[in-house]
Amino acid sequence: MRIQWATFKEAILELVWALIPGGDPRCSGYLITYGNQAELAVNTTTDSDKIADKIRSVKPAGTSALYDAVYRACTDRKLVPGEPYVPRRIIIVIGDGHDSVSKHSLDQVIELAQRNLVTIYAMSTENFGFQNETADDLVKMTDGTGGRVEYPLGNLYHDVDGYLSHPSDDGNYALTVGSGAYASQIAGGILKAVAGIEGDIQQQYVMRYVPDVDTTRMREYRRIKVDVPGLPNVNIVTKPGYYPFPARGGFATNTSQ
Repeated sequence: MRIQWATFKEAILELVWALIPGGDPRCSGYLITYGNQAELAVNTTTDSDKIADKIRSVKPAGTSALYDAVYRACTDRKLVPGEPYVPRRIIIVIGDGHDSVSKHSLDQVIELAQRNLVTIYAMSTENFGFQNETADDLVKMTDGTGGRVEYPLGNLYHDVDGYLSHPSDDGNYALTVGSGAYASQIAGGILKAVAGIEGDIQQQYVMRYVPDVDTTRMREYRRIKVDVPGLPNVNIVTKPGYYPFPARGGFATNTSQ
């Protein structure tokens, strides 16, 4: 993340301003940073500038408590009143999916998000050409809650002449650029990823139905499938299922449109 942090920071600011337009009481958000531990940097607010100001001062460093950050987002913060569908509950993760110090597990935070009807989206910061053994964790979190991952740097500039990619001596990956088109490709890829996440969140449909079982007696996870028979080639992104009862400890509310 250090390599492209300035560009990612601008992308995060674009997300904040798009999803939390100032003065709209229906749209609120919060900011949780995660390094050696997950910290609530900005509590729930409708003022996007408060979040933006904090983002400008954040620098990537330390280890990664990603799972604990998701846990805090679902439990330990000021709550916005409302039923589980309005306002909608969205978490956007910016990172490579790596976790090294969390007290909670990946399975625990996925179930917590599912029980609280939270949808997780992610923007991967993994650079082109480099491997991350826990990259699939972002996929598991997003697919399990009805979201998806954007990969703005994945195979983005393979056709740009003159670029070199190699590890530097200090162990961090550095990119040596031989073309001005390189930086343009990176910025364009990140902005496209932002637009993709914004579009998904702002153009969602909420579907309701009455289950054919007595949910007061049911505790297990119920899987669902949404299909459009008349449009077999359409890619539909939905929650794979739900729990009939929420988890204890609160719920997460990020934004409503």
